Amino acid sequence: MLHSEGRNLQPFLERLTARSVLTREEQQAILSLPTHASQVHANRDFVRLGETIDHVSLIVSGMVGRFDQNSEGSSQITAIHIPGDMANLHSVVQPQATSALQALSVATILSIPHCAVRAATAQHPALAEVLWRDCMVDAAILSQWVVNVGRCPARIRIAHLLCEMAVRLKAPIDRGSCSFPFRVTQMQIADATGLTSVHVNRILRTFREDGLVDVSRREVVVKDWDELVAAGNFDPGYLQNDINPEERLRIVKLL
Repeated sequence: MLHSEGRNLQPFLERLTARSVLTREEQQAILSLPTHASQVHANRDFVRLGETIDHVSLIVSGMVGRFDQNSEGSSQITAIHIPGDMANLHSVVQPQATSALQALSVATILSIPHCAVRAATAQHPALAEVLWRDCMVDAAILSQWVVNVGRCPARIRIAHLLCEMAVRLKAPIDRGSCSFPFRVTQMQIADATGLTSVHVNRILRTFREDGLVDVSRREVVVKDWDELVAAGNFDPGYLQNDINPEERLRIVKLL
């Protein structure tokens, strides 16, 4: 087990303030939430399907997958969470886990008690609105994933996933190229796109041969960003990154 300090909540606060206006007191309330840190090995669940939990999980480092499964036990990754994401914020109002959370790579997780989140929102009502908006963004990403897996061919699915991760990880694009850490396996990419690992391997090989992108076990190197965007029919609007927080409706007015 690890011990954490308030600064580990800074990435989550930055995620919130990118989309919402918070007062100094509201920001401090986020940074003051009590936390307990733990390190989770790759391919280990830290929230089990159906488990009743009393805390939310903030990703500090590594990558985490949200998993669901059918009655026969076949699993599907329905979300990939990166540092700064609160992977199960909805559990504050629904403590029984409807999805499992598993570390896709070695990950550091901050656990924050539900009771502390509720107390902070009771004292600062605007925080409930801000957290609600964060859940809305997660829902928008999930909706896009459903369309991607359900209606798009394999090449588009994988290209779209790689584009999304580049944007969410804020990979700097320089002269049409960029790179970002992506410590997942081809099997995990397959589970996220509804494909087989063999099919994923074949598509990634064609991407490499076409000079679009090179995907290794630890890093993605995009060689032609515009072509990858075109290959994935990627429109980043659903990620809600291009809206000024000042333009957002704030139900709880600033004093």
